[in-house]
Amino acid sequence: MNIIIAGCGKIGNTLIASLVSEGHDVTAIDESLQAIDEITNTYDVIGVCGNATDCDTLEEASVYDADLFIAVTGSDELNMLACFLAKKIGAAHTVARIRNPEYNDRSLGFMRQHLDISMSINPEKLVAQEIYNILRLPSAFKVEYFSRRNLEMIELKLKPEHQICEMNLMKLREKIKENFLVSAVMRNGQVIIPDGSFVLKAGDVISIAAAPSDMQKLLKSMGMLQKGAKDVILLGGSKIAYYLAKMLTASGINTKIVEKDLEHCQQLSDLLPKAVIIHGDGSHQDLLLEEGLRSVDACVSLTGIDEENIIISIFASSHNVPKVITKINSDELCKMSDRLGLDCVVSPKSVTSDVIVRYARALQNSQGSNVETMYKIMDGKAEVLEFKV
Repeated sequence: MNIIIAGCGKIGNTLIASLVSEGHDVTAIDESLQAIDEITNTYDVIGVCGNATDCDTLEEASVYDADLFIAVTGSDELNMLACFLAKKIGAAHTVARIRNPEYNDRSLGFMRQHLDISMSINPEKLVAQEIYNILRLPSAFKVEYFSRRNLEMIELKLKPEHQICEMNLMKLREKIKENFLVSAVMRNGQVIIPDGSFVLKAGDVISIAAAPSDMQKLLKSMGMLQKGAKDVILLGGSKIAYYLAKMLTASGINTKIVEKDLEHCQQLSDLLPKAVIIHGDGSHQDLLLEEGLRSVDACVSLTGIDEENIIISIFASSHNVPKVITKINSDELCKMSDRLGLDCVVSPKSVTSDVIVRYARALQNSQGSNVETMYKIMDGKAEVLEFKV
């Protein structure tokens, strides 16, 4: 397909890499000549330097021939206007990144309808949902849903104390009555699709599929069940923290947000009346201990600095917080996370990339089966697809 991406920031770069690897013809638009040079030097794409809301720029990018136009600049308004213009010029489908909570909470449907936007994506809200799913089932560090949430797939890491270590899958099947499937295993960085004779070992990352009603019982039978979080502390009052706190408080989970900007604290206090908002720096260890870090069920580091999130998470782990979740955007730091002892890492750009690639595949259903759901698992080294035959 001919795909145009407006905005070559972190999300745009990740999308370009994913869509080029899928075999699509990609054109990148950005106002920064340096960004365009870097993209065209790295990937086999066409680069156009200019404003995505300028009709001349859009025509130079051949938007009239585009099967899909994706706007992921830093401005919601610019993204919506770019999609509107692209659609008017001739793009078949448009996708806009819309992050502002006001747009997402109140008028998103209205704007999508009248601007003729095919799909909107909100990376922060997607990440918040992913973190919420993990906090609901903290034994896992990744939770995905299929078949209208009738099937659940989780990833977890085996530790020496887990009783299923050194057991082959046939024996595991005989021992446990719930219906489940160990669908993939990652060992020493290599992904294996196991058969019944495969023996599980400590250090393996395993992917298990089961019905949501069976998952808790399954984990209990395996001796790996960890109770859902009841007290959670979020460090950093970002958009992710706002969406996540809204989900947590709606579920009756005690939620505390630590944010160092006083004005932003006041805004969060108005928007989240059920959450406790603390004005302070989440990187200060004394403050965290004073706010009860040792007694919480989960700590989620959501500041805008990857390195700060990593340090906070290591500190929380050293105080035996049962579940520690770290937001990291850098690919290099994500790769190092396991060696740093961080089991649960989330990346907004990776979550967004999965959604866009899934949408692009669904648009190609004339050439094959209709992809309903697609997730990358095992650090992106394997895919899970759900499709209509």
